[in-house]
Amino acid sequence: MSDSLDLVQLRSFVAIADCGGFGRAAAALHLSQPTVSQHVRLLERRLDAELVRRDGRRTRFTDAGERLLVEARRILSVHDQALERLDASTQSRIVIGSAETAAEQVLPGVLGALRAAYPHHGVRFQIDRSTQMTEAVARGAIDLAVILSTTPDTPGRPVGSLPLAWYAAPSWQPPAGREPWPLVAYVEPCGMRQRALHELAEAGLPVDVTAESTSLEGVMGAARAGLGVAVLPSAGRRLAGLVQRTDLPDLGLAAIHLTARRGLDIDLEAAALAALERFFADLRGVREDGRAEVGERLGHAGD
Repeated sequence: MSDSLDLVQLRSFVAIADCGGFGRAAAALHLSQPTVSQHVRLLERRLDAELVRRDGRRTRFTDAGERLLVEARRILSVHDQALERLDASTQSRIVIGSAETAAEQVLPGVLGALRAAYPHHGVRFQIDRSTQMTEAVARGAIDLAVILSTTPDTPGRPVGSLPLAWYAAPSWQPPAGREPWPLVAYVEPCGMRQRALHELAEAGLPVDVTAESTSLEGVMGAARAGLGVAVLPSAGRRLAGLVQRTDLPDLGLAAIHLTARRGLDIDLEAAALAALERFFADLRGVREDGRAEVGERLGHAGD
């Protein structure tokens, strides 16, 4: 076997750390998960050391893996910088992260604005939870991140808000009497989960977390299966297989923040900020039109 380390394998290895697991790394690199796993096995064989260890659903780097991660970042950084110096036509890439719960509503508008403002930049997205996005921006692994905020200490600039609402399967029935309300939620830490627990406690309603997941699809899937109610942000779109519940306390709004890595081009950040502000201005207009239409209907009904 060659004495050199394979750059493709190292890129997969670093992506596992940056994305939070094999599956997300595969999606970010547009590879299959077995391919990413094979890259790690080949590195382990080359270095004769275990690099990554599964700990339940989580991925943990061994001491040897942590050492390789430091060196891999250095190798890839030097390699990529050399390519940029040697090939002026190499397209720069912007990495944008988004919380899962904001991605579908927010990212299309940001993508269009950035492509128009920077036609010579490639754009890659990374989807994860807000806590992971915040950490990735702080590390410099992501240029910009759209983060859902339910606490006042969220980094970045507030650009808008999305209402939080309760959702459940259409056939789901609330508990009788003093039985606890079943809640489906993200695993901790999660601001929406804490908001739900707080509001239910304030209303004097007992609660039982009956299902939890690390992903949006997991939370929505559990709710669709009738395991309980879930808290999700709403941009006025229907969520397939779910209906909004109005028999529980109001959850208010979740702020959307734009956070940028240190040293990012100020014009790039401004373009993303403008795109987000336009999106939320349009969204406010849609909400106001919807409320006006409802009010008009109620007025006609009383005639």
